[in-house]
Amino acid sequence: MSTAQADPLTTKQTNIYGVPGRLIDMPTAEVAPDAQLSTTVSIYGSGNNQTTRTTLSFQMLPRLNASFRYSAIGGLVPTPGRPTFTTLYDRSFDLSYRFLNEGKYHPAMSIGLRDFAGTNIYSGEYIVATKSFAQGKLALTAGLGWGRLGSYGSIGSTGTRKTGFLGQGGIPSYDRWFRGDVAAFGGLSYQPTEKLGFAVEYSSDAYDREVRDGALDHKSPWNFGVSYKASEALRFAAYSLYGDEIGASVTLTLNPRNPAVKGGLEPAPLPVAVRSAQSAADLGWSTDPARRASTTAQSQETLSALLEKEGISLHAMSMSGREAHVQIRNHRYDMRAQAFGRTARAMTRSLPASVETLTVTLMTQGVPSTAATFPRSDLERLENAPAQAMREATTLSDGRRFDTGLSYHEEALPRFEYSVSPFLRLSVFDPENPVRANAGVQAKAKYHFAPGWAVSGSVSQKLVGNLDKSSPPGASGLPRVRSNVAFYSRTDTPTIDHLTLAHYGRPAENIYSRVTAGYLERMYAGVSGEVLWKPVESRLGLGAEINYVQPRDFDQQFGLRSRNTGTGVIPEWNGHVSAYLDMGYGFHGQLDVGRYLAGDWGATVALDRVFANGWSIGAFATKTNVSSDTFGEGSFDKGLRITIPFAWGLGTANKRSSTTTLRSLTRDGGARLEVEDRLYERIRDTHDPQLSRGWGKFWR
Repeated sequence: MSTAQADPLTTKQTNIYGVPGRLIDMPTAEVAPDAQLSTTVSIYGSGNNQTTRTTLSFQMLPRLNASFRYSAIGGLVPTPGRPTFTTLYDRSFDLSYRFLNEGKYHPAMSIGLRDFAGTNIYSGEYIVATKSFAQGKLALTAGLGWGRLGSYGSIGSTGTRKTGFLGQGGIPSYDRWFRGDVAAFGGLSYQPTEKLGFAVEYSSDAYDREVRDGALDHKSPWNFGVSYKASEALRFAAYSLYGDEIGASVTLTLNPRNPAVKGGLEPAPLPVAVRSAQSAADLGWSTDPARRASTTAQSQETLSALLEKEGISLHAMSMSGREAHVQIRNHRYDMRAQAFGRTARAMTRSLPASVETLTVTLMTQGVPSTAATFPRSDLERLENAPAQAMREATTLSDGRRFDTGLSYHEEALPRFEYSVSPFLRLSVFDPENPVRANAGVQAKAKYHFAPGWAVSGSVSQKLVGNLDKSSPPGASGLPRVRSNVAFYSRTDTPTIDHLTLAHYGRPAENIYSRVTAGYLERMYAGVSGEVLWKPVESRLGLGAEINYVQPRDFDQQFGLRSRNTGTGVIPEWNGHVSAYLDMGYGFHGQLDVGRYLAGDWGATVALDRVFANGWSIGAFATKTNVSSDTFGEGSFDKGLRITIPFAWGLGTANKRSSTTTLRSLTRDGGARLEVEDRLYERIRDTHDPQLSRGWGKFWR
């Protein structure tokens, strides 16, 4: 099949492990729709032997799926060296890749790794084939499995496979992949109606450890399931498992590429004002100084009023007989092309007809970012044409080139911004309590008093929560730079999240700078400096950051602590050099190399898929010169992060978003300063190619 959407083996259904497929325990060669994000909660067993799996699955590419699973496994005897709990909590990662799409006469085929970087509780590998029949209603699956998937009914072996618990977990177990006993598995799924589905499978997982510890009685390799689609976003399933258990699951799905609210609820933009040929040639207003001053003032006043209605502020402006340049502050449009489009329309309705070349510069943190230059005649000609035609007529360049001879709008500086909103801080994967959280009210304010200069602060008041109940991990031989986070959550008085003086600059073309001083974040005060090279139309960006830090008091007021934490001394200096790359298809890669808060040296690799509408889903991993044993459980810092734009759910333009980071237990190795407004995150969405991905909103 040429596309996943036309593929009968594309499904929104997941199995009991939370990965795409219409079977139960066993994998298939089915995939989810491209970019689908699903959350599956499955449960089987009862009492102390109950197992719950919560899986987040993301179809990264049409053929590549990645899943993260957090399991609460009841009834297992703890492994020596681990704390004793009635329930064993375990993290696992899966990858599957369909290397062959289904054809008329041959099946689709996939290869996969289950729990490939975990503790070996769920680890297994497989090669599987699935063929559809009857327009996709019937699907047959057969495959070969290793590890857990090769533990029942072995038909051979591919060498010796190490067994047992994998230390602290978190490290890919390359030496185990596709080794050991091999077993066959298979199944059949049938979808008689759009909503109802049935499945039967032969499982090659013997559940050896669960049986050994008395957590499960494995009487049969045959599993049976029934599923029901309540809506496009919600599915339920029930299972008969192992001849002795029953189970159930619920799956929620969404796709970042598809808006929650169809269409868009923001008001329609102003139409372009079309000039007559005679008025466009009239330069009389620009030859008389008095008339030129009057016309410029009137144009600025009219344009400012029109832009305010669009959620855009006029920052500065210059105008001559044939050209006009405006700097704007975009408060509303997460798709920056939409801000360009609405500003250009307003300019056609407020500027003299002789002005042909219109340039609009986006201001970011008080400094110019991208400038878009439009021929006015093309705006008039292409208003009802596809947005891509206008993109081809638009020139993007560094706004610094136009940052001279401007007249600031009276409300540009100084100006004051503030907001009050709820906050939620999460801690996940603590073996004593998988989810902890604090919630309360947060007030933010920022005062811009000169070009590029700002004083900002944030104050929080906790109302409810239990983050203070978590226990710091044992000494690791590193300074406690993050692992004492619980002490920062034990105060019930207002806390200063940050209080800083910052300067943002444009020292040269394609160069951005930031210097921030004060209380930089909840745990650290000091000074942070950063420089970024990023041409507007380049996929590559390069940056460097250096920080001087001092730990703050646990009450997060104005006091500071000693750098000596009892387990080591926090270094004064840390920092990184960074490379950023837009890899195409929405993928952004980032590499940071340098010194971390605890003084360890290493690198962080991050990969995010960023959608034109502001959604972002990605993963990161940090490896430093700290050994896995010294780091502790998880072996090294890693995690997932998801950014959800408010506009996606509201259906109206909105620049706000919510970012959630899911990571292993807070450790000291690989920890980095959490300074506000790092440059690349602020600049990226105003540059190409990300800007052009959202250009379809130009005329909206």
